[in-house]
Parts: sequence; structure tokens; C-alpha cells
Amino acid sequence: MVIQVSGIDVDIVKKDIKNMHLYVYPPDGLVQVSAPLKMSDKSIELFVRTKISWIRKQRENIRNQERQDERQYISGESLYVWGKQYYLKVELGGNRNNIKLSGNTAILTARKNSNAKQRDKYIKEWYRSLLKKELKKLIPVWEERTNLHVNECKTRYMITKWGSCKPIKSSLLFNVQLAKKPIKCLNYIILHELTHLKFRNHDEKFTSFLDKYMPNWREIKKELNDSKLDYMNSSRSIGKV
Repeated sequence: MVIQVSGIDVDIVKKDIKNMHLYVYPPDGLVQVSAPLKMSDKSIELFVRTKISWIRKQRENIRNQERQDERQYISGESLYVWGKQYYLKVELGGNRNNIKLSGNTAILTARKNSNAKQRDKYIKEWYRSLLKKELKKLIPVWEERTNLHVNECKTRYMITKWGSCKPIKSSLLFNVQLAKKPIKCLNYIILHELTHLKFRNHDEKFTSFLDKYMPNWREIKKELNDSKLDYMNSSRSIGKV
């Protein structure tokens, strides 16, 4: 269902939840509200009206946010790994796809007849392997520090968030694109999602817990959310936490 509030289209999705949640998605500023199943349309509209100033500010920020160009995976493009910029050098003719980091160069050996879509798929899986390797090292460290423990850890190339948590299952999910960001950003997201095992909402208890284990988390969060987003030709892109 779509309603219009102050000239802005708002997509309403009713779910089996207790509270309403408001989202503004890049790159087009799509506004969406997740609302409890029994909540009336009038109550949802009133809620949105109280957030109009915030919505407009978020949409303006989205319009001004820098993005990477659409990737063709050809020599000269940039590739980011744990916050460091590498310049891509593509060598065709290999028996299999491979990538090697050397100095400030990322050497991608690709099959002769490979196309941009195939190279993109390979690079995404390569990023996934990097992320899994770091998660395997870092999560036990944060589990020991916080005394919060994970039963399951997954990775996914997501377009609306950096990470998520299912407290009932003690399950964490991480965006594959974190492998492009500095390690400190990954540490922040790990701590953020672990904290949701103890506190569901972003309330004072939640932020106090973050303050205890990572006093500079606000600066890291800002750096992460201000960094370049991937090129997207759909209606959504990476969201914020």
C-alpha cells in the first residue's frame, strides 16, 4: 500500500511486529514504513507526518552522497579492500579467475571470453571469502570481551543494511561489502550486532554498551555511513545502522 504525505509517496508494509520502523532508501529516496498488522492507516499517516522534516533531510543527504561508477572490471578502475584503494589491472587468458594484491595494484586474471557480469560475480565471492576470514578471527575476540555469544554467522550482499541480528537464534548477518571498508568499521558492525543480542532497540542501554567497549563508535559509524556506496540502478542501496 502506498500513501502520500506532504507530497511524498510512502510505501507501507504491515508485518507481525510491535513497533513502527521508518526507512529512507538510496538512491532515489524511497520512503517505507514497516507497521504492526493491527495498526490503522490513520495512525501510520500521523506517525509519518511527525517525521516529515527528518525524511526530507535524509532524502537530501542521499541526493548529495557520492557513489562509485558502474563497474566494467577493466584496467584502471579502483578496487577497495579493507579501506585501501587499489588500481585494477586486468589480464585476460587465464584458465580460471584469480585476483592478487601487489603494492597498490589488484591484478585480476580472467578468462579470455569473460564479461563484466561474470567478473563482478567472481569479485563479489572473493570479497565474501575475505569477510568470512576476518569474521572467523574477530567474532571470538568480541565474544570474549562482551560475554555475548553467536550460534550462527552468515554473509550476504545486501542492499539495505550493513548487518543484522536475530536474537532468538543468536544469528548475525553481515554485508559482504564490509570487506571494502576499514577493519575498524567491521569491528563496529560486529559489536553493534552482538549488542542486539542483549538489547533489541537503539536505546540508552544499547548506546551505553557500545560506549563501554568502543568509545569512538560514533566516529566510526559516521565514517562508514559517509563512505562511497556501490553503484546501483535499482531503487535501493546500502542503508545505515
